[in-house]
Amino acid sequence: MKIQKRDGRIVPYEEGKIIAAIQKANNEVEEQYRAGEELIESILDDVKREDKEQLTVEHIQDMIEERLVEHNKYALAKKYIVYRYQRSLLRKSNTTDESILKLIRNENKELAEENSNKNTRLASTQRDYIAGEVSRDVTKRLLLPEHIAMAHENGVIHFHDADYFIQPIFNCCLINIQDMLDNGTSINGKMIESPKSFQVACTVTTQIIAAVASNQYGGQSVNIKHLGKYLHKSRVKFANQLEEEFGDFLTAEAKAKIVEMRVRDELRSGVQTIQYQINTLMTTNGQSPFVTLFLHIDDEDEYVDETVLIIEEILQQRIQGTKNEKGVYVTPAFPKLVYVLDENNCLKGGKYDYVTRLAAQCSAKRMYPDYISAKKMRENYEGEVFSCMGCRSFLSPWKDENGKYKWEGRFNQGVVSLNLPQIGILAKGDEEKFWKLLDERLNLCYEALMCRHKALEGIVSDVSPIHWQYGAIARLKKGEKIDKYLHGGYSTMSLGYIGLYETTYLMKGCSHTEAKGKEFALRVMDYMKDAAAKWKEETGIGFSLYGTPAETLCYRFARIDREKYGEIKNVTDKGYYTNSYHVDVREPMDAFTKFTFESEFQNKSLGGAISYVEIPNLTNNLEAVEELIKFIYDNIQYGEFNTKSDYCHVCGFDGEIQINENMEWECPQCHNKDHSKMNVTRRTCGYLGENFWNAGKTKEIKARVLHL
Repeated sequence: MKIQKRDGRIVPYEEGKIIAAIQKANNEVEEQYRAGEELIESILDDVKREDKEQLTVEHIQDMIEERLVEHNKYALAKKYIVYRYQRSLLRKSNTTDESILKLIRNENKELAEENSNKNTRLASTQRDYIAGEVSRDVTKRLLLPEHIAMAHENGVIHFHDADYFIQPIFNCCLINIQDMLDNGTSINGKMIESPKSFQVACTVTTQIIAAVASNQYGGQSVNIKHLGKYLHKSRVKFANQLEEEFGDFLTAEAKAKIVEMRVRDELRSGVQTIQYQINTLMTTNGQSPFVTLFLHIDDEDEYVDETVLIIEEILQQRIQGTKNEKGVYVTPAFPKLVYVLDENNCLKGGKYDYVTRLAAQCSAKRMYPDYISAKKMRENYEGEVFSCMGCRSFLSPWKDENGKYKWEGRFNQGVVSLNLPQIGILAKGDEEKFWKLLDERLNLCYEALMCRHKALEGIVSDVSPIHWQYGAIARLKKGEKIDKYLHGGYSTMSLGYIGLYETTYLMKGCSHTEAKGKEFALRVMDYMKDAAAKWKEETGIGFSLYGTPAETLCYRFARIDREKYGEIKNVTDKGYYTNSYHVDVREPMDAFTKFTFESEFQNKSLGGAISYVEIPNLTNNLEAVEELIKFIYDNIQYGEFNTKSDYCHVCGFDGEIQINENMEWECPQCHNKDHSKMNVTRRTCGYLGENFWNAGKTKEIKARVLHL
């Protein structure tokens, strides 16, 4: 017989532990009230007579209490119950002390690698991490139902951002920057009127971004086209000034040339303000704002010419990069750039193809921007084109009281992700068991997501005036509840998932790129998508399926499952699970085939989906980048490029980074050893991303992976 512990581990049944527990209670009561050997043997026999392959600890303890009461051992039963309760309290005791001390000593590698733009050495960031550790502890012990907390601890699900759950804040949003610029806003109790120039509009935009980022825990997105109006205002202002000052003394041609020079200068300064402010500002959580700039050339935009100029300048400044503390140009982490491919710029003879070629140069040098196909997005979202949020999740279509689609000023309430491979491990190829387990765990995800939702219900606008009172999301009155924005599909909640490839391999013995595996994988996707649709219909809340860029979660789930179930070929032996629906990095597949294959899965994951391909030495393959950009427009909604070559973000070295004698990656040019500031190719499979062996593992494991 096996016993399931509270933390989910399965261990052999040991009679001695039952005897020890009863004896501890015996020692607390007078001899006449104690359980004798005969009664203890009887209890052990009762447990054996259950005749099951597996029992839970709780079930056995319930049996012991019942038997003691049946034999009139009330005093002993009470002591046993108290003992059991005390053990429960110990399990729920404060768990933050050691993690906080490790953080301060810079020994907490898991936190150090969790977020690339939060430096755990900085005092400002440490404050946020310390608060986060307290929030996690309170969330686990007090705020979440115990079975949800246990499911998270055991890697059944992942309750994202528990380090902020104690506060009444949400995940990601699309800032309604148009409303805030056109109608004014308020920051830190100070009125900000509508700007009169592009330069001021850029400054106000960065201040809004910082204020918004300080009052939520996810990313924000800003549609850059709303700045076009203000560049036009600057142009008109310059023209009027010249006319007033010089009148007929200058020719119309000369005045037009001067105006153009002043506009270009203001454009350059304004964009530089955005880039440098975003990278030098710190939010209240001690990091740069996690912001995305949405670059869409919309022919129906009144100020499309100005928007094109702004996008060009953003791309040119990103190609140049920003100087680090040593004066070397590097790729800034923020803002993220998302460039829209439309009929007018998809490299097929469009009016703005030249801007897309500039974007391709930027991708080749800096690996940004990402690309959205307006064509595919319109197919998926009722003819609409809009930005993903900072976390790359997408909103569901929603119309206002006038029947118009609304995207900006909406948000995501939270995310819970499902560990699919663990279901495959437990099902052992039995589909009936698989679907039953999937049902049970989807219900867990729903409960966990509703915890997110209920934590926001009843919150009043005063908790974040920038969001709820001054336009980022709404213009509510002081003291007014935000509840109407939580219902009716205005905001969304995301069901994430990890490891479709591994799950398919476990259930079908092959990858989801093979016909048999693909059929099964698509059924799994449909099942999850239908579950989210069902929850939305039942509750009126905007649930959706989210193929998240999962960062360290791919490693966390794989680590937990390896510890619990051992090394499983092509599953736990790799040290990571594949993100969402992605093809495993070890599968030989060209970029065009990968995009085509994954597009079928993106169409079922409309709460968020991204696919990436790797191109060796992007700077020497500009033509290949442009071909892929054209391909994205016709074939997939969201695409991104990575490079297989090593790259140091400190000095810009583009070559092969080596392991030094201390088993650390070290840039041969500037001797940077901080792996979070470099891309290092895993030598066999070309995988680009987090080096899982850096998370506090031993030198031997580092050496083994290097050998692989």
